[in-house]
Amino acid sequence: MMQQEPLFPTFRSPQQQAPVNVASVPQRSVFRYPGGKTWLVPVFRRFMARQSARLGQSPALLVETFAGGGIIGLTAAFEQLAQKVLLVELDEQVAAVWQALLGGEAEWLAKRVLQFELTTESLRRTLHQQNHEGRERAFATLLKNRTAHGGILAEGAGTIKSGENGRGITSRWYPETLAQRIRNIQSVTAHLTFEHGNAFDVIARHKADPNTVFFIDPPYTAGGKRAGQRLYKYAHIDHELLFLECSKTQGDFLMTYDNTQEVVDLASRYGFCTKAIAMKNTHHAKMTELLISKDLSWLD
Repeated sequence: MMQQEPLFPTFRSPQQQAPVNVASVPQRSVFRYPGGKTWLVPVFRRFMARQSARLGQSPALLVETFAGGGIIGLTAAFEQLAQKVLLVELDEQVAAVWQALLGGEAEWLAKRVLQFELTTESLRRTLHQQNHEGRERAFATLLKNRTAHGGILAEGAGTIKSGENGRGITSRWYPETLAQRIRNIQSVTAHLTFEHGNAFDVIARHKADPNTVFFIDPPYTAGGKRAGQRLYKYAHIDHELLFLECSKTQGDFLMTYDNTQEVVDLASRYGFCTKAIAMKNTHHAKMTELLISKDLSWLD
């Protein structure tokens, strides 16, 4: 029987009485990604339905600019919510995985996962091997992500200690499930591409196309927030410039941010709509995140 990865949080929007259970959302990504957006998938589907209604057809391109684990872009590709999907990520480790998945190495990666015997020693030996390149770097990154505390890939992240049911480093290592996800992603490569690059450059390149829509989930470092600095290698971005570039897009965008007054004020300055969404994180703590777009009337 295929091993099933534990599924978690639920989120409650101001428009819904019953929470949406994330267990009802297909788990597409191979990553455990800090700040992942699985909880947002039902809202994203509504956003894309709005875009299809606006254009009279599904958008020609969805760009996920800070892709990370890529759950939003994967959802769009698997459910054909856009004709093409472009994932963009600057982090070299994360990029190595996407390049392997979408560059002809998916089957090799799936078999490598299935054949690897995870022990403390094999983990140490693999992660400390020098000069990882190409598909070996992809495997090492995936291994690190699945065994690191919180899935954090940034420098200084420690490995899982006790883990689920005391299973330690193996508590988030599900070879059969991961291999199946890898092969599933391989099946949508005709609709899904990846670019190792800067989000700002890609937005600038596609901003004049009204048939391109964007999903933007930047590191949460506005207003001196520290979470993003701890979780991501490339955490420092120019938030003001990001909003400026979004204001120039001919197509629409859906952006997520920390729900802070500074971000609300920044959105207001550029004439964007905002709405706070209640959700629960992986530790079941109640939190809110901010949705930002040119139009959020479809949430009412």
